[in-house]
Amino acid sequence: MTGPGDAQEAPEPGYLIRIELGNDAPPLSPYAEADRQQAVTDLLAGNRFVPRDLPPGPYVLHLCIRDGRLAFEVHDTNDAMLRAIILALGPFRRLIKDYHMVVESHEQAVSEGAQEARIQAIDMGRRGLHNEGAELLIQRLEGRIEVDFETARRLFTLVCALHQRI
Repeated sequence: MTGPGDAQEAPEPGYLIRIELGNDAPPLSPYAEADRQQAVTDLLAGNRFVPRDLPPGPYVLHLCIRDGRLAFEVHDTNDAMLRAIILALGPFRRLIKDYHMVVESHEQAVSEGAQEARIQAIDMGRRGLHNEGAELLIQRLEGRIEVDFETARRLFTLVCALHQRI
C-alpha cells in the first residue's frame, strides 16, 4: 500500500494505443480477417513500441504498404505524424509467402475436419514462421523502433495481412 508522498511506478511510456492498417485493397478472407483482428486485439492488450528520438508515447501506428515498401508511420495520440519508417519488403517476402501457405493449409484442415494432430503440426509451423518473422522485424527496426518479441510477432501477422491485400 502506498501513501501520500510514496513514489509510484510510472507506466511504461513506449506502447501503442491504436493501429490503423492501410485499407485501399480488397478485403481479406473471413479466416484471414479473424487472424488480423486477433493480432490487433492482442497487440493492443500489451505491447512495447519505443521509437528512437521521439517523445515518450503512447503512439498510434499507421501500418501500410506504399510503393512496394512497408511503412511504419508513427503518430502521437492526436494523430499528428511524428516519423515514417520505411522498410523494404524483399527480406520478408519468403516468410510472408510461407505464412500465407500455412494459414491456407490450416484453414483447409479445419474446414475438412482434419485430425487434431495434423492441425497441431500446422500450428507449430505457423508459430515457427511467426518467430522467424518477429526476429527479422526486430532486426530491420533496430536503431529505429524498439519492440519486444511478442509485439514483433503480432506486427508480423499484420504485415502478412497487408501484403495479402496488394
